[in-house]
Amino acid sequence: MTRWFNIAGPCKDDIHYMLSPTVRLPDLEELIQQRSYFVLHAPRQTGKTTAMLALAQQLTDRGNYAAVMVSVEVGSAFNHDPAAAELAILGTWYDTINIRLPKELQPAAKQWQQEEPGNRIKAFLTGWSKSLNRPLVLFIDEIDSLQDQTLISVLRQLRDGFPNRPENFPTSVGLIGLRDVRDYKVASGGSDRLNTSSPFNIKVASLTMRNFNLAEVGELYQQHTAATGQIFTPEAIETAYDLTQGQPWLVNALAKEIVEKMVKDRNIAITKEHILTAKEILIARQDTHLDSLAERLREPRIQAIIEPMLAGLELGNIPNDDIQFVIDLGLCKM
Repeated sequence: MTRWFNIAGPCKDDIHYMLSPTVRLPDLEELIQQRSYFVLHAPRQTGKTTAMLALAQQLTDRGNYAAVMVSVEVGSAFNHDPAAAELAILGTWYDTINIRLPKELQPAAKQWQQEEPGNRIKAFLTGWSKSLNRPLVLFIDEIDSLQDQTLISVLRQLRDGFPNRPENFPTSVGLIGLRDVRDYKVASGGSDRLNTSSPFNIKVASLTMRNFNLAEVGELYQQHTAATGQIFTPEAIETAYDLTQGQPWLVNALAKEIVEKMVKDRNIAITKEHILTAKEILIARQDTHLDSLAERLREPRIQAIIEPMLAGLELGNIPNDDIQFVIDLGLCKM
């Protein structure tokens, strides 16, 4: 089957060029063995979802865990109504779990509607964990799409169930998103951020995913060469890496623009000049991914970092968390 460079959603190895999805992850399996709760944060389109889906599948297939990745994004429509958010989230989780896990590892029929609001997620995970003959591992994607009381409710329910693991609650939970937990948005207490790990102070670690290195960019592009015979010159690969610093979406977007639109003749090699032209096309096109990053520049705490850098000035008294936040978004590097 023909494969393509992917710039939208998780990679599928039957239709997309892709590297080993878990190779850029920190050693999460060791954390899971320690029954740890952790945060994995990185900019959009870096491969978080692809990697965590693959890790969940690996853990389940080995027979030691029931592992699944779910999302709470549907709850973001109810950030001021935690009870409604719980129902929306659990309904989506139930459907997702029944698709991704074999029948013997699936939860019982929907029963959380009878639980008290503010306790439904905890009750669901408790009942499901009790029903399994192996520990449950849960990866929760898009956690920072939640805000305000809904976010706090979800985090508190996870914290409340934490002491009951592994027989009566997930043995390990990973929160997946763009930010570390202290940067999750809330609108209470006069602050727009939690500014603390509480109410998720049970986390053992906050981890991030690195970008591709130069060799990995070459390896990804080589997959296209192996499939079609069309080569990327060494200078093209080096230029792509220099321009993108290995950011996965950008690496794929450059190649996709070139091989699908600019140079469809597979007998023509991809050169440095092709990469530079594709860069200008991507900038002019303002794809959603780039546009959303540009919009971030309007945020005051990001402006406080980027503006002095562009002006060649020293940074003022900037909190380390804000600097790390800008790095995590992929807007600058140290």
